[in-house]
Amino acid sequence: MEYGELRKQLEDMAEDKYRDFSQALIPGGRPMLGVRIPALRKLAKEIAKDDWQGYLDRAQGLDDKLDKKDAMETDTPELSEIVNLQGFVIGYAKADYETLLPYIARHVEKIDDWYLCDGFCAGLKIVKKHREEFLEFLMPYIYSQEEFERRFGAVMLMDYYLDDTYIHRTLELLDSMEMEGYYCQMAIAWAVATAWAKQRDITHQYLTGGQHHLTEPVLDMTIRKLLDSYRVSPEDKVAIREMKRVLHRK
Repeated sequence: MEYGELRKQLEDMAEDKYRDFSQALIPGGRPMLGVRIPALRKLAKEIAKDDWQGYLDRAQGLDDKLDKKDAMETDTPELSEIVNLQGFVIGYAKADYETLLPYIARHVEKIDDWYLCDGFCAGLKIVKKHREEFLEFLMPYIYSQEEFERRFGAVMLMDYYLDDTYIHRTLELLDSMEMEGYYCQMAIAWAVATAWAKQRDITHQYLTGGQHHLTEPVLDMTIRKLLDSYRVSPEDKVAIREMKRVLHRK
């Protein structure tokens, strides 16, 4: 699909009110047309059934036959929908893990807001079959100096590494991350709060056992998310409020 054709198709799917609503949620994010996520995912599935690799090679500027100035990449980074669409295509592509990994790495370079990050992470279902190898791939992002690379690492840990096999390792990794930057902080807090919902006793011990290294902003965000969560029992919320008072007295 040529870029002009794709752009026209997205413009036809766009809604001004949805664009205004979405942009208000993503301060500093890329300009948007206003295409809803379900519609983007449907289009991504169609592309993934066809020549997904050719589409991504053009979109990411990876095809050696194309001069970089002629690649889609030069036209598209300003649009959130275009970048999101590329991420969704990677998630839907029927390919082996080794083939997809370079595309995943290249796409992470384009992530510069939480909206692009979180939807991309949720779509990488192939990771479920390759968790040990992918965890090794994830390490440079977890320890990156770039805020949205760290967010990518934290959200991937939350989405795929909170089961019995990985929960202790995941909490250790979240705990060891650089916690500067609001969007990284929020991702770590979200991951820890989700860990509580899925691995309550282990996460409770992590938070109250005196061993965690969460900064005060991240701890506050975590507690706020726990108190807002429908997956946390009313009894636990009483205990969490008391935990907040105890932790802030230390």
